[in-house]
Amino acid sequence: MDFKYINLTNSGSVAKITLNRPEVLNSFNKAMGKEVQTVLLNAIVDESIRAVLITGEGKAFCAGQDLAEAAPKDSEELADLEEIIAETFNPIIKLIRKIEKPVVCAVNGVAAGAGANIALACDIVVASQSASFIQAFSKIGLIPDSGGTYFLPRLVGLQKATAMMMLGDKITADEAYNSGMIYKVFPDDTLMEVAAELAVKLASMPTKALGLTKRALNNSFDNNLEEQLLLEQELQGEAGKTNDYREG
Repeated sequence: MDFKYINLTNSGSVAKITLNRPEVLNSFNKAMGKEVQTVLLNAIVDESIRAVLITGEGKAFCAGQDLAEAAPKDSEELADLEEIIAETFNPIIKLIRKIEKPVVCAVNGVAAGAGANIALACDIVVASQSASFIQAFSKIGLIPDSGGTYFLPRLVGLQKATAMMMLGDKITADEAYNSGMIYKVFPDDTLMEVAAELAVKLASMPTKALGLTKRALNNSFDNNLEEQLLLEQELQGEAGKTNDYREG
């Protein structure tokens, strides 16, 4: 399948999505959003894919929404942001969480706005030393979207999340690691090698168990303890019937 705004490579049961609009810091237009959604939808049903790796081409991971589409210079009318979020970003976030396979994000540069929040929605996030995260919405009079107000407070706590979102400060990779936003930081020249190895390792592990773990984590945001214990009981019963468990 040919894509215009992303590169897709399948290697070692890993589907690698590279956002490929480096001239605009890999910011999203609607077409790129549809391409990413297509790959994620396929990853759900394609049994040969056991992990997904998302990264960006060039010096940035993703600068969020392409403002040339949202606020075109040759028009006095602004695009309908509610429509853009509904058609582009919300489906991507939902698919990342729906896929019962590991989704690794390698943040290779700036991750701003929706770009930062797409990264935070992934299962395991690694970043290069030079990467940064910016909740840039307040700078242009907007609110955080793409799951930002959901995931970030759960990762770093309400106080830090509120400050990051209201002030729009740049958060370095080390600061993101120390605050619990991301898993690990690696030197720029080794990030992609390490991220690929991580994705391949996850792809070689018991996919069913990892998927059930992800389902349990998703539900833990809303369940009370009793509900979560019952869910763990149910999912453990399901995992205990797999060939992976028998072999293990």
